[in-house]
Amino acid sequence: MGKTVESFTILMADDDPDDYYLLKEALSEKGINSQLRLVSDGAELMDYLLLRGRFAEKKEAPRPHLILLDLNM
Repeated sequence: MGKTVESFTILMADDDPDDYYLLKEALSEKGINSQLRLVSDGAELMDYLLLRGRFAEKKEAPRPHLILLDLNM
């Protein structure tokens, strides 16, 4: 039988904070238990994934289960 995930991490790379708040609200309305993290550009995304800069401590950058990437930023 598969592993059940109680809570999961979503990493959103988007330069529009309104999109972040819309997703956060949608997840909340559906009762989806997740940690939603936001980075605002590609450089910050790479820092997050490679645990660099302000994301050097793992507690600041938990491994995402899902990455949502804004291709138009």
